Amino acid sequence: MNFVGVVAIVLVACAVALLAGAEWPRLSARFGLDARRSRKRARRKGALTVIEGEAADPDDFAKSVERDLENLPVLGERDDRSRR
Repeated sequence: MNFVGVVAIVLVACAVALLAGAEWPRLSARFGLDARRSRKRARRKGALTVIEGEAADPDDFAKSVERDLENLPVLGERDDRSRR
């Protein structure tokens, strides 16, 4: 490899590094940890349903609460003697 080829490769590498440094805030906003958190939050919010308070039947709300409570995992009571 001649000297001109090595200089060209170094200049291209510097240009790529400069471009990545200049675009880093925009890229991290789109692909970074904060973007991942906001996408995850948006997915969670999209799965929520709104229960109308006055227009809906009050029994519907009570039934949904009972259904949610039945679906919760239940842990057995701890035996204090098992820790000793």
